[in-house]
Amino acid sequence: MSTPVPNRVAAVDCGTNSVRLLIADAVDGKLTDVERRMEIVRLGQGVDETGRLAPEALERTFTAMRGYAKLIAAHRAAPVRVVATSATRDAANRADFVAGVVEIFGVEPEVITGAEEAGLSFIGATRELVELRPPRPYLVVDIGGGSTEFVLGTSEVEAALSVDIGCVRMTERHLRSDPPTPDQIAAASADIDAALATVRERVPVDEARTLVGLAGSVTTVAGMALDLPAYDSERIHLTRVMAAQVHEVTRGLLRSTHEQRAAVGVMHPGRVDVIGAGALILDRVMREYGFSAVLVSEHDILDGIAWSLVG
Repeated sequence: MSTPVPNRVAAVDCGTNSVRLLIADAVDGKLTDVERRMEIVRLGQGVDETGRLAPEALERTFTAMRGYAKLIAAHRAAPVRVVATSATRDAANRADFVAGVVEIFGVEPEVITGAEEAGLSFIGATRELVELRPPRPYLVVDIGGGSTEFVLGTSEVEAALSVDIGCVRMTERHLRSDPPTPDQIAAASADIDAALATVRERVPVDEARTLVGLAGSVTTVAGMALDLPAYDSERIHLTRVMAAQVHEVTRGLLRSTHEQRAAVGVMHPGRVDVIGAGALILDRVMREYGFSAVLVSEHDILDGIAWSLVG
């Protein structure tokens, strides 16, 4: 690669459902996007059942990453940090994933712990909330494909826990019909509620004054609540969605077919089959913890990874 552009960093987040890229310039305490990309690759396909990353899932992921590597080189970004989360933590053959990433990016991926994931998500979600000044402490909830992170903090992390409830995991484990049956929804809700009870034991969620929701399930629900004709990250970012709206959207998603969900304007094709579970997790969080609204952020662990490179 030619001489890097000063203060330009590249962050790659490889989760259970998607792989994402952020190339950003860090100037005057702010990150300015150069490129922000997302591909649904479903790396965690079947991991909950088999304990292994499927060969076809690895290839989908590597294909997306090769495209990202070209963008990083074209924009002369350095350093590069690649972070992998739930699906890779759980996989017996994660060495295959590591080898592929090293070949593509020239750096070894960091298969981070749930606690590290929570900390990066908190930084990414809250760094820009200083000017907005919502009541603190914040409870940051990052709903992923395989796990969900809960982080309580004011200016830094005070308590955090990662639990194995995510939109892909809950879909594969429970919501197998189209649309899911009442019994399947009840089983998924019970699974989620059990995890939320564990979170309450470790994280003082009742101290939180503002719920901050992250990741694609949350932003998609927000886009539907706003009745947007197409996905619009600027309209969605830092909007406040009421609990009644979340419940209405969730109920509609769980009653709809694959074809009906695919026709929703804000829906990414890769989320069609797992959005019901993602919405259900958000809905149960708000019900169980008593939040009347969620502040939706487009900035999350990906931004936290980029900030970690800035210092």
